Amino acid sequence: MAALNLSCYYHLFHSLSHSPPPRNVASVSILHGRNNISLSPMPLTFHRQKLHNNLLVLATTMSTSVRDDLPPALDSTSEPPPVFDGTTRLYVSYTCPYAQRVWITRNCKGLQEKIKLVPIDLHNRPDWYKEKVYPPNKVPALEHKNEVKGESLDLIKYINTNFEGPSLYPDDPLKKEFGDELLSYTDTFNKSVTTSFKGDGVDEAAAGFDYIENALSKFDDGPFFLGQLSLVDIAYAPFIERFQPYLLDVKNYDIKVGRPKLAAWIEEMNKNEDFNQTRRDPKELVESYKKRFLSPKQG
Repeated sequence: MAALNLSCYYHLFHSLSHSPPPRNVASVSILHGRNNISLSPMPLTFHRQKLHNNLLVLATTMSTSVRDDLPPALDSTSEPPPVFDGTTRLYVSYTCPYAQRVWITRNCKGLQEKIKLVPIDLHNRPDWYKEKVYPPNKVPALEHKNEVKGESLDLIKYINTNFEGPSLYPDDPLKKEFGDELLSYTDTFNKSVTTSFKGDGVDEAAAGFDYIENALSKFDDGPFFLGQLSLVDIAYAPFIERFQPYLLDVKNYDIKVGRPKLAAWIEEMNKNEDFNQTRRDPKELVESYKKRFLSPKQG
């Protein structure tokens, strides 16, 4: 049975109601699988229409927060699952940021029981994965309706469109157009930051994070890229999760300094349980990037 604490969503109500912040924010507990809702007193006065709008935002933002019992990664000694037996499977690596995008999307849609997580050991991949599941031999891959699809940005859009759960992309044409632009920029952003990893300075990384700061200033109806949490935030989160501690540790460069929108975005993402379930230990991430980007002399 999973409980969901919604007090962290107070900012959604306050930003739309323009009411002064209460001293005691209500705590809402929803027991998964039951209609059991308890509300503590909340000294807030809402206009009826604003309250209605706020509840709509809340309904599309929250998820069931079902916590996975994460299975061990399958390696060359593991038997294959019964592929194409009607089960929908998401093949991931626990360490891959591209796979993490799709994993977060699955969680935010509340599909933990509909899409089975199948982790693959990328350092000791089973032969059957390439032969029977996904010939490109990469993660992520989604087995659905007797087909296997790949590429992380394609998959987050596919899951959002083809499965139940709250929509993670806006209908507003301006937001949709800007969201498409930001999704297209993700590879450029990642390359600009990792290029700085290999050099002495941080100019290219700084330019990339300045772009992010400006993008986060586009809409003012929430702390995320398109106001409310969307596929755009999910696409960037795994990489910023890795870039932030690495740049601070190796370059002594704090990406939040001088970027209040980015600092607020990181804070809000870190409150999201669906994201947190996919995260790795920052020290582990830093060490992994050191092995990848630093020469033996530098290390």
